[in-house]
Amino acid sequence: MSWTEERLARLQLARTSGIGPLTLQMLLEQHSSALEAREALPDRAHKAGRRNLVLASRSNIEREIQNTEAFGASIRFPDDDDFPPLLASLSTPPGVISCKGDVSIAKKSVLALVGARNASAAAMRIARDIAFDVGQSGWVVASGLARGVDTAAHHGALEHGTIAVIAGGIDNIYPPQNEELFHKIADQGLIISESAFGHTPRAKDFPRRNRLITGISYGVVVVEAAMKSGSLISARTALEQGREVMAVPGSPLDPRTRGSNGLIRSGAVLVESADQILDCLSPMQPVQKDLFRDVDEAPFDNDAFAPDESDLARLEGLVSPVAVSISDLATAAQLPVRVCAMLLIELELAGKVRSLPGGMVKRTL
Repeated sequence: MSWTEERLARLQLARTSGIGPLTLQMLLEQHSSALEAREALPDRAHKAGRRNLVLASRSNIEREIQNTEAFGASIRFPDDDDFPPLLASLSTPPGVISCKGDVSIAKKSVLALVGARNASAAAMRIARDIAFDVGQSGWVVASGLARGVDTAAHHGALEHGTIAVIAGGIDNIYPPQNEELFHKIADQGLIISESAFGHTPRAKDFPRRNRLITGISYGVVVVEAAMKSGSLISARTALEQGREVMAVPGSPLDPRTRGSNGLIRSGAVLVESADQILDCLSPMQPVQKDLFRDVDEAPFDNDAFAPDESDLARLEGLVSPVAVSISDLATAAQLPVRVCAMLLIELELAGKVRSLPGGMVKRTL
């Protein structure tokens, strides 16, 4: 794929610290091109009180492109034809992803299968069997390449197609013991990362990875998850994205199943086989509605919008360290979603909030 100046500018914006998916999306909507948005960024950041915002350097961007392509991977934006369609349909999709493998399999029906890292032998057998069976039915299984349930799910689905979403850069194989599996998936399936090439994952990167796992999927099945586990975060994110949430029941004597059993008590669909999972997913619609279009069908007039300081202050007070959807913030602030999104740009450029994939926002700590 050729790298035009427009695509280079877009990657520069996406890799600039302090610009999350929401701000990137709105900047591109407000300007005629990424080149124009890049040109306007310093002045906008200065007006927002963020004088230390530094655009990602062109040399770093060119190095990322070179390294990614030398690794046999590619970089994709939400409006590219081969960008995963369910991910692109999110109200706030990731601004950029890197892919290694067969990108076309993300256009098939995808099911997320996640669970405990320290999973029991029984849970790994269940995950592997379910992954194999849904694969035989034409579905692709997505998971996070972690130990335990994720690994079992990938192995079970490998013959029919599987997607591994990772937290680090596309070249970062974590955990190291899954190196062979990583390469098998790259050869027979697809690896996806939202991080820049060479990035070593940190704790905050894993919730972002989980949002991508559920974002590319019609539903998520949780197999063995303890309380306060990452799998429960995935389940909550799936609900926020309008995905179906299912869970495999486990023994009440095993603390590794308390979270997944709790999901069932809270309304998740109890499933024990691939047939039950596919029956649950069959009525689902393929396209998620855009939160912005739900509230405001008319084109947004940037010139007519002048942020109200009281609205900005009220919105800032409503944002907390707990991630919340833009639509919920707009409701609480009694603002149209598009106006709320515009004000959030000012707060993110000022370093006060951080936007996340899936239309979520949280206060910076």
